[in-house]
Amino acid sequence: MLFSGIPFLFYFLPCVLLVYFAVPQKGRNAVLLAASLFFYGWGEPKFLLFMVFSIVQGYLFARLIERGRRKKLFLALSLAVSFALLGYCKYADFFIENVNAVTGLSLPLLKIALPIGISFYTFQIAGYEIDVYRGSVAAQRNFIDFAAYVAMFPQLIAGPIVRYRDIARQLKERTHSLETAASGASRFAVGLGKKVLVANVLAQLVSAYKASAEQTALYAWLYAIAFTLQIYFDFSGYSDMAIGLGRIFGFTFPENFRYPYIAKSITEFWRRWHMSLGTWFRDYLYIPLGGSRCSRARHIFNILVVWMATGFWHGAAWNFIFWGLFYAVLLMAEKFFLLPALQKGRLLPHVYVLLAVTLGFVLFDAASLRGALRQLGLLFGVGAVPGPGTEALYMLRSYGAVLALAVLGATPLPAMLLQEARKAKPLAPVFTVAEPLCTLALLALCTAFLVDGSFNPFLYFRF
Repeated sequence: MLFSGIPFLFYFLPCVLLVYFAVPQKGRNAVLLAASLFFYGWGEPKFLLFMVFSIVQGYLFARLIERGRRKKLFLALSLAVSFALLGYCKYADFFIENVNAVTGLSLPLLKIALPIGISFYTFQIAGYEIDVYRGSVAAQRNFIDFAAYVAMFPQLIAGPIVRYRDIARQLKERTHSLETAASGASRFAVGLGKKVLVANVLAQLVSAYKASAEQTALYAWLYAIAFTLQIYFDFSGYSDMAIGLGRIFGFTFPENFRYPYIAKSITEFWRRWHMSLGTWFRDYLYIPLGGSRCSRARHIFNILVVWMATGFWHGAAWNFIFWGLFYAVLLMAEKFFLLPALQKGRLLPHVYVLLAVTLGFVLFDAASLRGALRQLGLLFGVGAVPGPGTEALYMLRSYGAVLALAVLGATPLPAMLLQEARKAKPLAPVFTVAEPLCTLALLALCTAFLVDGSFNPFLYFRF
């Protein structure tokens, strides 16, 4: 079940909200847990076994860690169990394929279907265990509350990665108000619009390119730019929907995106893109390895390890690993040489970031390293057919307006203009009426697109 689907919008969510607000405060976590398990098991009920097992072991090991005796052993066991399960589901075939390639063996692949969201809830449980070990949070004694935290459907399948310490108090006590619910509904509608009206439309251009035999540089650039915008609006849209749903249910989830495409350096880009993942790797891997407070050689090693892990987290393929290492190289170059010059520049730093990110996403989206090299070559005319190409020109005319609007929407300009308009006293009464009407209109427009059977892919299914 996806947020951007009719079953979720018009059957599941209304029923859950009705039951959730009908029961007393003490029973709402149980309702949320039951709804989350139903939501997760909608497509493949067998995947519930992986999630329930992860929740149970996380709950039990945290209680053992908190007791203090052999807590390092219990932490190691919990992390081993969590990452072994993730490794089995997500990476087993990758390792078997590479063993076969190196040794010449023909070991059969396991062909395991990847449980949706397993990377997200594995990281949440691992972070929780480490925080209990460090003493920064107390182990949750109520199993229902802990299970609701891990399985919470608003942020389960695409993040943000919510730290237990950020919502521990809200699991016990949270307030609900019409104003907060309206704010959450508005944020959800914006995220849904990003996904359905922008990301899904751009996905049609990306799909058309992949199905086409036309190999021109113009078409390759249209694809690269479209995918770069698609993945932003898809992922940030899901994050907006998760944050909005969290507000409706009384939770405050962390922001996950802050206009990353306006960054002036790759360092800044990663402070704005998928922020919950970046801070997770910083707090639980980079800093424990020694961070930057070490020799230069060790610092380089730490960066390489973290970014190889970041790439591998995104997918079990070499192109993801090299995508992570690509950013590691750029970040090291900035830390040791480029950052002062980038901070002083105006236009060129933005061009550098956008070019690097676009090339990076071509690598990210490739089916193989060979395919990535071919696509990167086409961007610069290597192997490309001369001329713009008739299909590329047709796609430029057909999707040019959407691409332009997406570029504008990826900047803070629309939000800034809206904020300034809100500050104008004569317009205050207008916004009081217009905002809920705009939210309803946006939901209606998205529904029309979904009912019409518009293309509705889910990019982050593999995570």
